Amino acid sequence: MTLGVGESVLVILLIAAVTFLTRAFPFLVFPSGKPVPRTVKYLGEVLPSAVIGMLVVYCLKGVTPLTWPYGIPEILAVAAVIGLHVWKRNNLISICGGTAFYMVLVQVFFCK
Repeated sequence: MTLGVGESVLVILLIAAVTFLTRAFPFLVFPSGKPVPRTVKYLGEVLPSAVIGMLVVYCLKGVTPLTWPYGIPEILAVAAVIGLHVWKRNNLISICGGTAFYMVLVQVFFCK
């Protein structure tokens, strides 16, 4: 299905409006003079780690340790991410470096 020019503009405007509203929402709900509720502070502390944990589980859910390549590329890539993060303390470098390393492993060394 192809969208016309008017429909495309409408979609772009709706996406821009929703993006703006999601960015402005915290400032509207929690004005600068009021303290942030304890629940919101707690969620701000625990959610980043929980999301990273869920992403790790999602990325490793398809690993089959009993068949070739036995999860070796995934284990090496996870080790690379951990090593890069301990070394550089930079999420972007860790994620991009681990992803690039994994892709080289599966495309060059562990290809079927």
